[in-house]
Amino acid sequence: MSLLIKGASVLGAEPTDVYVEGGVIREIGSLSADAADEVVDAAGLVLLPGLVDLHTHLRQPGREDAETVASGAAAAAAGGYTAVLAMANTSPVTDTAEAAVSVWELGREAGLADVFPVGAVTKGLAGEELAELSLMNCSRAGVKVFSDDGRCVSDPRVMRRALEYVKAFGGVISQHSQDPSLAPYGSACCHEGELSGRLGLPGWPGVAEEVIVARDVMLARHTGSRVHVAHASTAGTVEVLRWAKAQAEKDGSWAVTAEVTPHHLLLTTDLLAGYDPTFKVNPPLRPAEDVEALRAALADGTIDAVATDHAPHARQDKEHAFVDAAFGMLGLEEALSVVSTVMVASGLLDWSGVARVMSTTPARIAGLEGHGRPIAIGEPANLTLLDPAATYVVDRDRSLSLSRNNPWHDRKLTGRVVSTFLRGKKTYGE
Repeated sequence: MSLLIKGASVLGAEPTDVYVEGGVIREIGSLSADAADEVVDAAGLVLLPGLVDLHTHLRQPGREDAETVASGAAAAAAGGYTAVLAMANTSPVTDTAEAAVSVWELGREAGLADVFPVGAVTKGLAGEELAELSLMNCSRAGVKVFSDDGRCVSDPRVMRRALEYVKAFGGVISQHSQDPSLAPYGSACCHEGELSGRLGLPGWPGVAEEVIVARDVMLARHTGSRVHVAHASTAGTVEVLRWAKAQAEKDGSWAVTAEVTPHHLLLTTDLLAGYDPTFKVNPPLRPAEDVEALRAALADGTIDAVATDHAPHARQDKEHAFVDAAFGMLGLEEALSVVSTVMVASGLLDWSGVARVMSTTPARIAGLEGHGRPIAIGEPANLTLLDPAATYVVDRDRSLSLSRNNPWHDRKLTGRVVSTFLRGKKTYGE
């Protein structure tokens, strides 16, 4: 089947037509509608390369009541994503080649987005013994990103060994930066400050993130390897990243990259005043000054990418007193709208910049072939159509995710995904 996307604004530029055949972009320009089997009227719409999410929790295997690979991939397609990286903290943990291949195959069966498993750094996420890093990389899943997300690789010796090990095949360690001695797992749940004291919630100080980021960039420099900072959330982390990137650029033998979530770009810790467990997330929501620093860092390239940290939970895990509720919130379906509302409407990013932080750079960090590519002749037709002028109020009950812990519920956002194409096949849209 051939496809003609007619009158689309590629990365916000002048409208043009894009002709797709065999999953590949064949022509760009003023084209006749008679040339294709299917024609999509894209007048007034922005065409972006398909989005890539570096940080998705799909819960399968083990918690299929919260999400499956298929339902998560459907939510991803609705959000404009053509590729997602599935985190390793499933049950059992993705710490073997067999487990990684299983997740990869489930993604292929769903066929709505390319699902790339993230391998655990340590066996069982225990932080002690390295998992099968090389075997996962050599498997059909071709794992290149490794993370114990949900827990920090807190032992510096283990982190050093992991960085040295993945260097051999160009892998990257994605770190959940949380010093457990400063922000204990499970209990620390609110940004440490006046609000946490007033609410009686255990504090999660920003320094617990910053000290791990600082340590890890020094380990990356020492080993000549690559470290990726997951869900950066504080102004202090931005300062460390800015210094580290300057040093890495001078040296050239090591690299540090970082991501920020949509919720850390917009929501603040003030939302916790109502004890709504929907807003319980790890790392926690931060004050406005941190949010402003994160926006500026994303705009100037200090932070490389937007990643959702999509974390679905069944109702029985979220509907508790705040301190007992599960950490995490949904993110895939509204991420592009949040970035449009926060970054584009404010002039901090144009649509080319959005493509950079939500497609091109994430694909480069993860080493994904065929994703994050330019919209050009001969390139795979992994594409997202967005209505930049559309405004809508989020309704969590319309989500394609199996879970409903949606922090954007009842919030008005601007910019909405109209259609998503994976190698020319429409995976979302009318």
